[in-house]
This record gives sequence, C-alpha cells and structure tokens, in this order.
Amino acid sequence: MIANQKGEIPFVILLLPFLLGITLGLNLLSNADSNWLLALFIITCIAFITLNLNYSRFRLYKTRWLGGMLITVILFLFGWISVIEYKEINNHDHFSRSTAQNFVVKINNEPNLKNGLLRFTADVEESISDKKRTGTLMITIKDSTAKNLYYGDELLIPAKYNLVEPPFTPAEFNYKQYLVNQNIFYQAFLYPKQYVLLASNKGNSVIAYSLRLRQRLIEKFKRNMHDTDAIAVASTLILGYKANLNNDILQAYSKTGTIHVLSVSGAHVAIIYILLTLVFGFLDKYQHGKVFKAVIIIAIIWYYSLLSGFSPAVCRAAVMISMVIIGKTYNRYINTLNILAISAFLLLVYDPLFITDIGFQLSYLAVFGLIVLQPVVYKWFKFKNKYADKLWALCSVSIAAQVITFPLSAFYFHQFPIYFLISNLFIIIPSAIIMYSGIFYLLLPQIPLLSKAIAFVLEETIIIMNKGLAAIEHAPYAGISKIWLTTTEYLLLYVIIICVFYFLHDKKSWLLKISLTCALLLCLSLSYKTISLSGTDSIAWLNLKKHEGIIFKHGNEAIVLSDLKQYDNTYQYAIQPYLDSCQINDIKLVAPDGDVKNQWFIKKHNFIQFLNKRVFIFSKNISNNPLPKKLKTDYIYYTDNPGAGLNSLTGNFDFHWLIISATNSESRIRGIKNQATRQHINYCILKRNNSIVSISN
Repeated sequence: MIANQKGEIPFVILLLPFLLGITLGLNLLSNADSNWLLALFIITCIAFITLNLNYSRFRLYKTRWLGGMLITVILFLFGWISVIEYKEINNHDHFSRSTAQNFVVKINNEPNLKNGLLRFTADVEESISDKKRTGTLMITIKDSTAKNLYYGDELLIPAKYNLVEPPFTPAEFNYKQYLVNQNIFYQAFLYPKQYVLLASNKGNSVIAYSLRLRQRLIEKFKRNMHDTDAIAVASTLILGYKANLNNDILQAYSKTGTIHVLSVSGAHVAIIYILLTLVFGFLDKYQHGKVFKAVIIIAIIWYYSLLSGFSPAVCRAAVMISMVIIGKTYNRYINTLNILAISAFLLLVYDPLFITDIGFQLSYLAVFGLIVLQPVVYKWFKFKNKYADKLWALCSVSIAAQVITFPLSAFYFHQFPIYFLISNLFIIIPSAIIMYSGIFYLLLPQIPLLSKAIAFVLEETIIIMNKGLAAIEHAPYAGISKIWLTTTEYLLLYVIIICVFYFLHDKKSWLLKISLTCALLLCLSLSYKTISLSGTDSIAWLNLKKHEGIIFKHGNEAIVLSDLKQYDNTYQYAIQPYLDSCQINDIKLVAPDGDVKNQWFIKKHNFIQFLNKRVFIFSKNISNNPLPKKLKTDYIYYTDNPGAGLNSLTGNFDFHWLIISATNSESRIRGIKNQATRQHINYCILKRNNSIVSISN
C-alpha cells in the first residue's frame, strides 16, 4: 500500500501540483501569453530562495507549511507555463501567423501508406516568400510514387492547409483533439506534381537509423513467416510497428482486455531486462562487473526504446528500470512509487502533452495499481500449495491492473471484458515465448534450418494466441459494451476504488462512508441517464459528408435511414457510437428508397411519419410539378442535389424547418441558403457543421 509516511514518497507528493498545473494549462488559457505567469513564477522562486536563506532569522521553523506552500505554487505554475510554451500554435513564428506561397517541410515521422494514401507529419522549416517558420503539419498525399518518401526528406509544397475538422456527429471520435494533443492543428492534402523532393536524410541520424533498422527486421520476419496476421502481431509486439495490424486482430485483443500486449510497454521491457540479467550475470564475479553490467543493460534497454519509437510507456519503463538497476548496483533502496513519479515528471517536462496520451495514462495507472493495490488483493487468499499461490499472485496482478484502469478504459473505449482474468492468464506463456523467440530470431544471423525452426515456433505461437483470444472474444457474455461515462461518473468510480482499497488496508470507517456515498451518487447519475434516454424520442440529422443519415429514436429503439451498410467504416465510425451512447438495443437499418412500417414509424416513398412529426425527403426523384394542395410537414430534408429549388418547396409544402444535407454541392447549398434567408425560412446546413438532434417529445 502507499507509504504511511509522506517522507517516503516525496516525489509523488511533489508531482501532484505539477500535474494539476498541466491539466489547468490544457483547459484554461492554453493559447494565452505566458509572460504574466512567468513573472509570477519568478517572484515565487525568489520568495522561496529568500526565505530559505533567512530561515533562522525569520524563525520559519514555526511556519514550516510556508515552504511547502511555495514549492506547491512553483510546481503548479511550472506545469501551467510548460503547456503554454510547448504548444507550437503559441509561437510568434508559427506558419499560420503569416501568408506564404510555398513551404519547405521536413518529414518527422515514419510515413504510413494505407488505402492508397500516404500520411505523415512534417515540420515546417521556412516559407519561400517570408522567413523561417515553425510548426507541425499533417500531410496526406494521394500519389503512388509518394511511397518512396521517408523520414528526414525535405519537400517543397504549396502553402495551402486547413484546420482539422472537429467531429460532426454526436459521440464520434474527436480526431481533431487527438491531433491537437500531438501539437498538430492544420492538415494539407496533396496530389501528384504538387510537391517536390528537395533533399533526403535531413532528419536525426539516430532516429533515421533506428527506423530503417526496424524495417529491415520486419522484412526478416517475412522471410520465414507466412501468415500475415502473425507477421503483423510479431512486428507490433516486439518492435512496436502497428501499421499492418488488421481490425479483426485489434478487436480480439481489445475485447478480451489484452490490448496492452500489442503496445510495447513495461512488460516487454521487463522481459528483456530479465533476459539481459541472465545473459550478463557472469559479470557479477568481477571487481567492477556490476557497474559494467548495469551500463550494458541500460544501454540496450534505451536502444530498444529507440527502436520501438520512444513511446511514453516504453520511456516510462526504461526510466524506472534504469533507476532500479542503478539502485541495485550501488545497494541503494528507492521507493518504487518515487521512481514512478520521477519518470512521469521527466517525461512531462520533455513533453507536457504526454499527459493527454491514453497509453501514457493507462500505463501509469496500471503500474500504480500493481504497486499499491496488488499487495492488498494478494492478501485476500492464502494458499499453502506453492503453485496455487503463484497462480493467485498472477491473478492478483491482473485484477489490480484491471480494477485501477477500468474507469479510464470504460471512459475511452466504452466496454469491459468479463473474461479478462482468463485471457490475461492465457497470454502469459505465449507472449513470453513470442518475445524471447522473436528477439533470438532477430539477433541470430540467417541460418537456414535454425532460422526456419525459430520462425515456425514464433509463427505458430502467435496463431495459437490469436485463435485463443478470438474464442474468448466470441464466448457468451464475453464483455459489457455501450458503457458511456461522463467525466463526473468516472471520477466517482476512482474515488470509490481508492476508498475501498484504503478501507481494506486501514479499516477506517470514514473511508467506507465516502465510498458508499460516492456509490450512491454514481447509481443516481446512471439511473437518471438511463431513464432519461429510455423516455426520450428524437430525430438526429447526421453530417456524413457524402452519405445520408437520419436516426429516428424512440426510447431504446431506433430506425436508421442511411445509404450505408452496418459493416461500412463510416457507419461504425460515425453512426454506431451515437447509437451506443443512447443505449439503443433494437436497431433497424433502412435504405433511403426503402419502405417500413411499425407502431411508431411509417415510411412510404419520400414521406415519413415519426410519432407526431412529419418528414419529407426532397431528393432527385421528386418532380418539379406543382401540387394541387400544399402538403403540411414539420421537416423538409433537402438532399442529393435535387433539380427543384426553394420556390418549388414553398409552393408545394407548408413546413417549419429546412434541413440541407451535406450531400448537396457547395453551389446548391449557397443558392438555397440565400433564398431561405431572403424568405425568412428556418434552415439548418449540415455540411461542415455539427449534426442536429431534434427532440420530438
């Protein structure tokens, strides 16, 4: 459990105000000028130094809290300032602050080719018509010859870019925020002959070498392995290269609670550390052997971190293990929580935006759970049999990690794997075999029979692991889905978890009272949300760009009117999350030209009766002939560039709202908008705007 004395974990205590400052900086005045904060920071530092130099004179031993308060303020301000200063958009020479004809950019990561599109991020170095520029740009190139571009290449491109669009449909993944958390605010789309390669190999030579080495190692996997999924898993698990993973494999690992295996992290670094300790154990016999062994192991671990792309999880593990190695080498005891806090502090000083990375959050929470909660869980049962005891120890590790990460994973991924204990126990042996055989295969020179034998073991182990996880994924009641928590609800869950475990450790009644109170508040919040959703009827007019989408929701049932199929990526990306967030269990997908009838919904050709609301779909197949009598309707859904204009609508229909679909052309939308404005007609344009949800009851 957490140390009873705060003096044992000083870095954990000091990390808290720093984290609070970063969090505040991300959500408040993140684009503001930091000069006033910097002035306050300097004043506080001067006050702290002055008081320490005059400690006896001012009799500060009577007010020891003053020093602690000043340190807290200093760290809080430091965290806040670091976020503002790190955000590239705040720089005065950011490329978006001036106009230019062309940019010189340098590719700063490994380009990813998928579906004929090459994507990469690039540093803007200068503009031809201006001066030196800075900033990161997300670039997508639709050109078959662009696949030869690589890290460190310099390109001349047009200075044409756009803001990354926000999510337009409710509950959709916020790709814009995802890029903002990586300091990317703009994107550019290029076609053939819109870019010129100026120079190659202009990036960091160490990173360039590691990326090319990783590609050579992936090619080595392909020489003696034949199953594409096995090659993709081996490349991901051992080298951190995720580009070739298919969605079915990702889904199997995600739904069984073993997705952490596909993220090169602390467990992988620990396996390598154990292997290196055994290999170089003979050095302990020599006078300076321990120091020499520590230097070798730390160097190899950091080289492996470089090879895996310096992910936050690997860096955290590398920092922690490096400190543990140094401590053991010089026979020093370091509290593990302190090591965890120091590694987090160093990484966040380097890049404060790491705190927004889901992998970073889950990784630190999992390790925190192993340090703090696992000993409590392990004490629940005692086994005299040593094998049963070891099995329970492994179970306690999985339970502690799953419990502490559940609120956050449910908040982000909206699901909970019921059989996580079985799946995590199942992968222990296969993942160890894969790591050791894979590393041995990569380090070993190409020896025909031996290399094929090791590759066979590696491939078959991955296939067995994939099939086993797929079987667990499709088992009855394998998981709970459609978990949509608010920020308040997931924070309440963490309060409950922490208080319960503290109560099990300290047996203090006030902890139990707090946990029960929070549990009551959580139940009330979830119940209110469920009752509210089940009693609400609504129409959601979705912005799906080139596709049509309307959701008619009646309690826990819904009819989706769309030209998409349920297996289409756009449906899964934009429509399904909204349905899940509304806790809809009964879904019927209807094509735009299809007809359907039930107790609360009737669609006949272009007419729709939804409870007491009427909708008319005005599309290409509607004639421009005048009707003998105006038809009354609540909504006109204007879609797919119909031939008739607004005059035909107003002449044939008596309606309250005009919904202009995103499938219409820009010129048609402008024309309808101008006419609607002149005639004082209520209208909503979906193109490049948020979807609209109309409550019907």
